[in-house]
Amino acid sequence: MKFVDEAFIDVAAGDGGNGCVSFRHEKYKEFGGPDGGDGGRGGHVFALADPNLNTLVDYRFSRRHDAKRGQHGMGSDMFGAAGDDIVLKMPVGTIISDAETGEVLYELLQPGEMITIAKGGDGGFGNLRFKSAINRAPRQKTPGWAGERKSLKLELKVLADVGLLGLPNAGKSTLITAVSNARPRIADYPFTTLHPNLGVVRVGPEQSFVVADLPGLIEGASEGAGLGHQFLRHLQRTRLLWHVVDLAPFDDSDPVAQAKAIVAELKKYDQALYDKPRWLVLNKIDMIPVEERAARVKDFVKRFRYKGPVFEISALTREGVQPLIQSAYQHIKSQQVAEQPPVYVDPRFAGEAPQ
Repeated sequence: MKFVDEAFIDVAAGDGGNGCVSFRHEKYKEFGGPDGGDGGRGGHVFALADPNLNTLVDYRFSRRHDAKRGQHGMGSDMFGAAGDDIVLKMPVGTIISDAETGEVLYELLQPGEMITIAKGGDGGFGNLRFKSAINRAPRQKTPGWAGERKSLKLELKVLADVGLLGLPNAGKSTLITAVSNARPRIADYPFTTLHPNLGVVRVGPEQSFVVADLPGLIEGASEGAGLGHQFLRHLQRTRLLWHVVDLAPFDDSDPVAQAKAIVAELKKYDQALYDKPRWLVLNKIDMIPVEERAARVKDFVKRFRYKGPVFEISALTREGVQPLIQSAYQHIKSQQVAEQPPVYVDPRFAGEAPQ
């Protein structure tokens, strides 16, 4: 299935029901008084973060979503029933913004999180509300308030700890297969990956992180060339980037020039993305004779002018993969600890031993 990461929808909360003008009619009670009830509230429109969803494809074919209006008020002091709410299930990580202004309105970041994206209108008042000592037979009522109507843009950014970055055929799909439970399609031609693939990397008991394999980038991707430009946004939420480089390309092209082109695209697209921690993963070392590997790696790092962590791996034979996984997990855990808010300690009890 094609990955759908963007959709436009129109939502309309229900209008409130109208108030009622009614008077009590009972035997032997000539002036029973007003008994018109209020209208019911219109239905709300909610968005629910569903961890079982990973695309927005359902909203590509179903654009209009309307909640029910509230029931009108009735006589005998009967208020109208509230309109039925509707719940729109969306993948975790969905950004909801105004389709016209582009303003971000909501973000669904936690599984099970539910937010109100359109509020139903309140019900109108019946004539029972207007009864007073000087107005014993009111004939006033008010209509129900209109529900909110919005045109929204839905955008999904893949929530992953590690993002794989690199040219087509760099071996990213093979790598995610080697380290996780993801099984993307793999072939010996570019653009095999047509949509992001997520995989869970198991490091140990209750120790794991999520890695995302994204379509390959080519030079000019930030301006729309190739496939990668559609998915650069997914890298923005990752904690770490693995820049996968084919150290032994079949066409004898220069890996350094290819790697520099990818880094240039990152910088053009988003400076914050360019500044993210980025590790160099030199892949396909199994294609290089053992006695030549050290010299080849040293030459690449020198010409690439790279000073960060370097990992030499073969995704096909899984050589060097475990050190990469362990180092990434430790890096992610350290970032998670640093992002946790400090624990507040009341200064009156600072230094005291816990009871």
